[in-house]
Amino acid sequence: MVFPDVSPETLEVTSVDKCTCSGVCKRKTDFDNLVEKIRLALGPSAGIDSDEANCEHLINLMRRYASREPEWSKYAFVDATRNYTRNFVDHGNGKANLLVLVWNPGKGSLIHDHADSHCIMKILKGSLVETLFDMPGPDDESKPLKHKGFTIYGENEVAYISNKIGLHKISNDDPDEIAVSLHLYTPPWSEGENTGCHCFSPNGKKTLVNLSNYYSVHGRKN
Repeated sequence: MVFPDVSPETLEVTSVDKCTCSGVCKRKTDFDNLVEKIRLALGPSAGIDSDEANCEHLINLMRRYASREPEWSKYAFVDATRNYTRNFVDHGNGKANLLVLVWNPGKGSLIHDHADSHCIMKILKGSLVETLFDMPGPDDESKPLKHKGFTIYGENEVAYISNKIGLHKISNDDPDEIAVSLHLYTPPWSEGENTGCHCFSPNGKKTLVNLSNYYSVHGRKN
C-alpha cells in the first residue's frame, strides 16, 4: 500500500481514534475500543484476582459490546479438521489472554477446568451450550463426574466461570453454522507454570493439556 504525502498542516486530528485524512489512519472499531477498555480495567499490574481489577466491571465491558462481524472477522479462522480454533487477540498488559474461538458445527470442547484463571466468555456469533459439572474433590479422582446442568448462550450474551464454580464443556450444537466466542482469561494460561488446564473424561480421569499454542496470533495464522 502506498500512502500519500501528508504534512502536519494537512492532517487534522479530530479525536483520539479518528482523523480526516483518508488512507493514513482509520477509525477504531468498537471491538478495538473494547480491547483497550479491558487493558485499562486490568491496569498495569492487575488481573481479575487482583484488588486492582473488578471482575464485574470486565463482565459489563464485554456485555456492552454489540458484536459486529467485520470488526473481529480477521481473528476468526475456521479449520474444518478441528473442533475449534483458538486465536490470540491481546495480552491485556501481560495479565490476561484475550482469544477469539471459532467452533465448527456440531463440535465442542472436552470437559475442563480453568487452572487458577478466571474466564469470561461472550458470544460473538451463533450460540453455544455450556454444560456444567461439579469440581471433583481430592478423593473423587476416577469417579464419574456429577452433572450440574446446562445453559444456552446466544449472540452477545456473556458467561463467567472459574474453578470455584466447577468444570464445564462448551459445544456448538448447530449442525450447519459455526459459532464464534470471545474469551478473557486472567491470569493468562501461558504465564509461568500456568500453561494449560486439566481435561476430564466423564468417568473423572484427568489429563493436563498445554494451551500455550494458538492457531493464529494478531490475525495471522501460525
